[in-house]
Amino acid sequence: MQPSSGGNSRRGMFSVIGPDIVISGNVKASAELHIEGRIEGDVDCGSLAQGADSQIFGSVTAESARLAGAIEGTVRVRELTIERTAKITGDVEYENITIENGGHIDGRLKHLSTAAAEASRSESQGLAAPAAEVVTPNFGQSNVG
Repeated sequence: MQPSSGGNSRRGMFSVIGPDIVISGNVKASAELHIEGRIEGDVDCGSLAQGADSQIFGSVTAESARLAGAIEGTVRVRELTIERTAKITGDVEYENITIENGGHIDGRLKHLSTAAAEASRSESQGLAAPAAEVVTPNFGQSNVG
């Protein structure tokens, strides 16, 4: 029997970018990512935990995130928690959001509803979509094709 190379085999694993680390470039992780340092590039991961003193200069895309530091860029997260120490400068797209008292967002908030995502899938299959704005989340998908 061969070990599985995806899905649940990564469950329980996580990577840490320590407070003394500066990364210039994009970061992609299939498992949970803890960022305590500085990222100058985009972050794409399954789950993100950001420390209060960390900085991200680029977009953040994740299934779930707990943000406590500074972000300058677009945030696209399904399950999002903004802690009281967080400072986000950029637009935030979310399905579920919690903002602690003191959390700061300087940008637009856009709700990604499950119904809108389903309507978008129906439209792409040739079915009629309702006469409303359809927002399609782009979690981990590439625009290159």
